[in-house]
Amino acid sequence: MDIEVFNQFVWDWNDLLKACLSLFAGFVLGFEREWKDKSAGFKTISIICLGSTLFSLLSYKLGAGESEDATRIASYVVSGIGFLGAGVIFKDGVNVNGLTTASIIWMSAAVGMAIGFGVFLTAAIFLFACFIIIISGKLINKYIIRNVGKQAKITFKRSDSQHKDDIIEELRPIVRQLKIKRMLLNEEDLTLELEVLINKSAIRKFDNILLQNPYIKEVEL
Repeated sequence: MDIEVFNQFVWDWNDLLKACLSLFAGFVLGFEREWKDKSAGFKTISIICLGSTLFSLLSYKLGAGESEDATRIASYVVSGIGFLGAGVIFKDGVNVNGLTTASIIWMSAAVGMAIGFGVFLTAAIFLFACFIIIISGKLINKYIIRNVGKQAKITFKRSDSQHKDDIIEELRPIVRQLKIKRMLLNEEDLTLELEVLINKSAIRKFDNILLQNPYIKEVEL
């Protein structure tokens, strides 16, 4: 084996440093997900970050040379990580869950690749920026972005079904958007499935309107 090629695979203490930094970055990015008991927590995010670092190291070592492309292996991490991210995204009514977790998976791969290629300052800046967004997200949702998606299923007796329009008109002033997703009619009942976008401060009023209406036979909130 050529001595220069052999030297590429000799242990480098700098690789240990990169592994430790990658593990730390994975802990920082996975901490909030683990704390909230999400599908991808500390272990998953840390392994993704470490794996991205390893692929970057291998890509750099195997691709070293004048005619070689040092990014040919690492480039597949970018597309491959999308499969993991897609696996944690699912739709629940009007809400789409898992987007934040998928974004953190994507970001952990990017930070891991930056560490693997030795761009430590860039990795640190983006890691810090991502951590600030993760931590401050709850405050932003609470005080700035206050709208949430909500579902409700209401059932009328068929004889009282003419009152559905009155209830819809009563709800419209307190919601941002209202959509009748499904309407089911049988011999005895009429059931409406509603999807609304509503300010958090109006949720209790929304619930009370439905719960206190004498013409509604059954409510699922």
